[in-house]
Amino acid sequence: MKNLAFATIKELQGLLARKELSPREVIEYCVRRFEAFDPELKSALEVFDVDSIEKFQTSQGKLTGIPGLIKDNISMESRRMTCASKILEGFTAVKDSTVINRLKHAGAPLIGRANMDEFAMGSSTETSAYQKTKNPWDTSRVPGGSSGGSAVAVAAGLVPWALGTETGGSVRQPAAFCGIMGLKPTYGLISRYGVVAYGSSLDQVGIFTRSAYDSAAVLSEIAGYDINDFSSIPVEKVDYTLELERGIEKGLRIGVVDNAINAQGMDQEVVNAVNEGIRELEKAGGVIKRISLPILDYSAATYFIISRAEAASNLARFDGVRYGARAKSNNLSELYKRSRHDGFGPEVRARIMIGNYVLSAGHAGAFYEKAQNVRRAIRASFAHAFKEVDVLVMPTHPAPAFTF
Repeated sequence: MKNLAFATIKELQGLLARKELSPREVIEYCVRRFEAFDPELKSALEVFDVDSIEKFQTSQGKLTGIPGLIKDNISMESRRMTCASKILEGFTAVKDSTVINRLKHAGAPLIGRANMDEFAMGSSTETSAYQKTKNPWDTSRVPGGSSGGSAVAVAAGLVPWALGTETGGSVRQPAAFCGIMGLKPTYGLISRYGVVAYGSSLDQVGIFTRSAYDSAAVLSEIAGYDINDFSSIPVEKVDYTLELERGIEKGLRIGVVDNAINAQGMDQEVVNAVNEGIRELEKAGGVIKRISLPILDYSAATYFIISRAEAASNLARFDGVRYGARAKSNNLSELYKRSRHDGFGPEVRARIMIGNYVLSAGHAGAFYEKAQNVRRAIRASFAHAFKEVDVLVMPTHPAPAFTF
């Protein structure tokens, strides 16, 4: 069989169309790659058996025979879903999320569950209750997070695509750390129905691939309006691959955010890489326009407060009563306390406590409401920038992948 380890979706589609490969052969190849390399990398919490993968394929479509890995906070009917947390250990999803339903309709084989930071809270995939995922290019370093398992599986050539989720960098940052493409789409473009919530006003499903075409191919199958998601935006299904061959339109106004590139603490290697990318964009016909977005100085603090507040609210449902792990106790109050203490890891507990603090009486105005006002100012600042430019360029992270 051909070496398919780093074959793109586009290449695999060609091989399958010419009958040089069967869908089962591709699935078997990917499963063997996991068996060979994932004991060290630990990108997946579970890899399904080949017969089981085929059994859950219900349709034929553009992704038939193109396996992908799914972050463990996206529900797949009759499959385990733990969010990499002890509090959901052994939990089996009772329905498909909208993205999984659409992937099945497109014929995509779903090969397993990706490791992640617990409840998507972390930037290194070190807070998982089960294992630490390693960066495939240097196993002494983290892959980023919270969707580190998804990023590693794609970067290591175990699958051609994977799904993650992002609240504040959880797709883009691990993609950057692992040297692949990470797409965090417009909020509401991809349905969140059936995805475990962290920060509901920020969460979005994202895509890991090794090329722009592949990212567009997966996005084309899962994007679009969903009546089950109140935040879903009313857009029709689009084939995002159709315009890619055109390249950059001559005269495209590319806004380079200088205060992001020249921020304190930026690693020179990252700065050099970003500047090289800017030169390539200019060669391709883009018009570079240097701009500044001072409001970015407040973005981390704003995200910190809003995300923790929403996490405290969303994670209140995990109480040991309805599903997941349940601690032994003598009364209801003790059941809540013990189940949540034993089930949640220290990072999740810390974020819940901070969230409850910034929402509490006497503090909500000083923190949560003020953060919401700053968020509106950030949005207005970006809207103003897009009157001057068509796209923005800035680094994903100030430094390369850090060590464990």
